[in-house]
Amino acid sequence: MFDANDDADSRRASHRAEVEKAARHEAGVSRRAFLRAGAGVALAAGLPGWLSGCATSPGSGSLPWAELAASLQGKLLLPDSPDFRQVAAPWALQYASKLPQAIAMCASEADVRNSLLWSQAYDVPLVARSGGHSYAGYSTTRGLMINVSQMHAVDIDPSTGLARLGGGSRNRNVYAACRPFGRAVTHGRCKEVGVAGLVLGGGIGFNMRAHGLTCDGLKETRIVLADGRALTCSAHENSDLFWACRGAGGGNFGINTGFTFETFEVGEYTVFELAWAERLAEVFDALQTMALKAPDTLGMKLSIVARAGTTGLTLSILGQLAGTRDQLDALLAPVYAVLRPSKQRIESMAYWDAQEFLSEEGYPEYSHERSRFVPESLSPAAIATILDELRAWPGTRVAATWKFFLMGGAIDRLSPADTAFVHRGNAMVSSIELEWTAQDSPAWVEVNQRWLSRFHDRMERYTSSFCYQNFIDPAQQDYLHAYYGANLGRLREVKRRYDPKNVFRYPQSIPV
Repeated sequence: MFDANDDADSRRASHRAEVEKAARHEAGVSRRAFLRAGAGVALAAGLPGWLSGCATSPGSGSLPWAELAASLQGKLLLPDSPDFRQVAAPWALQYASKLPQAIAMCASEADVRNSLLWSQAYDVPLVARSGGHSYAGYSTTRGLMINVSQMHAVDIDPSTGLARLGGGSRNRNVYAACRPFGRAVTHGRCKEVGVAGLVLGGGIGFNMRAHGLTCDGLKETRIVLADGRALTCSAHENSDLFWACRGAGGGNFGINTGFTFETFEVGEYTVFELAWAERLAEVFDALQTMALKAPDTLGMKLSIVARAGTTGLTLSILGQLAGTRDQLDALLAPVYAVLRPSKQRIESMAYWDAQEFLSEEGYPEYSHERSRFVPESLSPAAIATILDELRAWPGTRVAATWKFFLMGGAIDRLSPADTAFVHRGNAMVSSIELEWTAQDSPAWVEVNQRWLSRFHDRMERYTSSFCYQNFIDPAQQDYLHAYYGANLGRLREVKRRYDPKNVFRYPQSIPV
């Protein structure tokens, strides 16, 4: 993720000037922070080589990591650091062997800027990481990882209901900060997932039908560009980039260091988890009929699972209703008329207690997930295909799952062009997830991957050619159309304006 065609010496000089200019214009910067940002050329004693113009050649076989470390408020982790491997590990374990040369544990926006400029000055590939949950491992690199996970403070203003989050905040930080105020945003289920990745790609969760996607509640974001400038983006300031930051996905334009969200009040909810092991096609049809007619206060996920060591499939639903148990029972009555669940748990409780019921930790795993947006109810042929393919699963030591998340409601109050998230107007987003372990042989995993691809391709005729950019998929063909549809042209324009040298790039990034 760097431009290797620029002349290295002129690039270092250019970046030195950019750091000086950016630091001089940053309001409230202390003398110490000013020096850390590299602006104190006149105070050159001990100045890092990448700012003073006497840098080591990138081809010399060694890089001046000490100079980068000296410019940071946070730590620079090198491979011999005790916690290096733990910090470097991605959520998707199949990419864990790809290790960076160093990790800049950024403590401030200035750290992000300095890391960006240093990496370009020395032609070191760079990648940004917040939560590290890129499904395709795109938050890994062989160069410098710019890690913002230490910037995870969450501040709620009770007078305005605004929540200000650091760029490294995770769902668990949001849970902890919002609970005392009885407020929430549209958040995910996995506590370890970074909010940055969630919101930048749209953001789905059980609140989305009542309150919109995560990106719909975003009011402002701070982003550091490749040239070192830090911008505030909102509907009134850098509005084109703000538009793009609501659905394009992370890592395309810069490194987001902060987010401001509008929160909403929460009260008592009824949460549920029900499972069926028989008459799955009939139960599925009854559930989707109910769900597509349900009020916006219902948030639901439906899953059909083939699990290692079992012979049959299990269909389950998980979700919440901003209402009473009686209201939920009334919604489910047509489904109960088909077949009562074999297992069920239904409870009414305060919202944040309910999230403990619904959430999972989101620990690292071996997994490949492939998605399709579904514009309307699935036909009997589609349901039969899902069940047939899951019964034909070759098998790993874990599981294979087809699932959908119910959409509609508040999501569709905006048009596909209002934000970069183009997939409004759909009934659901579906996905097929394959899980395995290190004990499954590579050859056998490949057999399962071929099954996954066949299943994914077969479902297109019943769903659509569009896929969810936050379930980013390295195997997806024509991914730019799949992720962005009619919004791609405008996204290219934003890319050309804010990252003209294509510094922020990865195999499925938005091209210049």
